[in-house]
Amino acid sequence: MPALARRLLAEFTGTGLLVAVVVGSGIMAQRLSPGQSGLELLENTLATAAGLAVIITVLAPASGAHLNPVVSAADWVLGRRPGTGLPGREVAAYAAAQTAGAISGAVLANLMFALPAATASTTGRSAPHLWLGELATTAGLVLVVFALARSGRPALAPAAVAGWIGAAYWATSSTSFANPAVTIARAFTDTFAGIAPGSVPVFILAQAAGGALGLGLVLVLYPTARTTARAEETWPDRETAAAGTVPPAGN
Repeated sequence: MPALARRLLAEFTGTGLLVAVVVGSGIMAQRLSPGQSGLELLENTLATAAGLAVIITVLAPASGAHLNPVVSAADWVLGRRPGTGLPGREVAAYAAAQTAGAISGAVLANLMFALPAATASTTGRSAPHLWLGELATTAGLVLVVFALARSGRPALAPAAVAGWIGAAYWATSSTSFANPAVTIARAFTDTFAGIAPGSVPVFILAQAAGGALGLGLVLVLYPTARTTARAEETWPDRETAAAGTVPPAGN
């Protein structure tokens, strides 16, 4: 496993780039298609899904490309007994790097579009149906990530995770935040992708509940991970597979 400092840099960078894509494409969509909310959301979705797939592809070998505290926590839970996955003492470090990176990404996007570096969002997102949307999309994300990891198919993660998030943008009432770090960061931009600071805590609680639900589904549907020998057949990096590590890739 790469050194912790290197992995934290990858998580900081990846989550920052993800939020820059989410916020930046939202701003661009508003400017190119003013007043056309459906088209704005489509433009934001396509950019986010494409950017997420590329970020996971590039950074998965460095840190697992968790990009999400819920994914990091789930990786720790699933890896405790077999001694694989993220060590418990590093979960907080991953979450801190992801959150700091996400906020930096929001600031970068604001500055790239000549906006103040940070402005509290005024877009309220507080309603039970939105919380249910966050629970559902986060549960689905955890299921996708760890179903692939435990069945020896992590090479499919970039396309599968990006596909799920892109679909959930349209299929859920909350437009698929599914990530506490990203949710916090989006409170720093009063743009298309923003969320009012007062809406953040319950969104994060819903995401945590969704992560727990998704984890439960993984344990029921995939009670044991695919053996190393089988994983070696499907991993593009045979050296990594032989080491017995199956790093997840998340949002």
